[in-house]
Amino acid sequence: MARALEHFTLLFPLWTLLAAVLSLMQPDWFSWVSGPVIVWSLALIMLGMGLGLAPSDFRRVLVAPRPVLLGVVCQFVVMPLLAALVAWVLGLAPPLAVGLILVGCCPGGTASNVVALIARADIALSVVMTSLSTLLAVVLTPLLTGLLAGRYVPVDGWTLLANVLQVVLVPVALGVSLKQGLPRFAARVEPLMPPVAVLAIALIVGGIVGSQQEVLLRQGGLLVLATLLLHGGGFLLGGLFSALMGESVPAQRTISIEVGMQNSGLAVVLARSGGFASPLTALPGAISAVIHSLLGSLLAALWRQRP
Repeated sequence: MARALEHFTLLFPLWTLLAAVLSLMQPDWFSWVSGPVIVWSLALIMLGMGLGLAPSDFRRVLVAPRPVLLGVVCQFVVMPLLAALVAWVLGLAPPLAVGLILVGCCPGGTASNVVALIARADIALSVVMTSLSTLLAVVLTPLLTGLLAGRYVPVDGWTLLANVLQVVLVPVALGVSLKQGLPRFAARVEPLMPPVAVLAIALIVGGIVGSQQEVLLRQGGLLVLATLLLHGGGFLLGGLFSALMGESVPAQRTISIEVGMQNSGLAVVLARSGGFASPLTALPGAISAVIHSLLGSLLAALWRQRP
């Protein structure tokens, strides 16, 4: 059973791509994936992240903070600025530009931990970086989105902050509390969370792509190019900056993965519930989930052949 769950998790790019293709062909199949379903799916992913955390993870940051801090700085400097630059250069429509910037301002995604495993990178470092960037996102994601996306549409920072607290901080804190208070229960549930997260991400992608099928068929090429440039640039710059700082090869791979892979599910939820008028704002997040999963898996497969 455990082996089957692991194989299912490692194939997460296939499931996200399959969900996107199916939702384009049969959007009605995913019409039920909306509103509360998306929010609760993301909360479940964040709960799983909390179950995987322990005090020793945070002590590791204090003992060797440089790679973690370098990765987090790249996460919240490189990706937001790169997203704003790509949106401007490609001349994206305001709702799509805001959605892309929102993706760039989000923390690292939980899928990055799976990719780090495939790439033979530093898995513990990946988990700590994802966790720290997620906690910092409570403040930085609304702040950076307001600064960079405000030129396109008015951004309600307080609404964004309230939603990040709801779908990130509370579930993560609950997961950490369960691990400390009910360790046996947490130990049984934790192995189930990665495949559940993969399934949740695939459903979120299917729901958003299906709901915006017509727009995606018209403007999908430009949006795919935008997300390719954003995530490809994130992988490249994350690895480059960490190499220039003299980090080890496993740390370079980990930082590249963490910077290039975003929590696209959070971007979708915030786009839907953060006070943005156009439903198109959620579309870049859905496409982003497919693109960074495919790019990350390709990169991990290449690195796995070069220990």
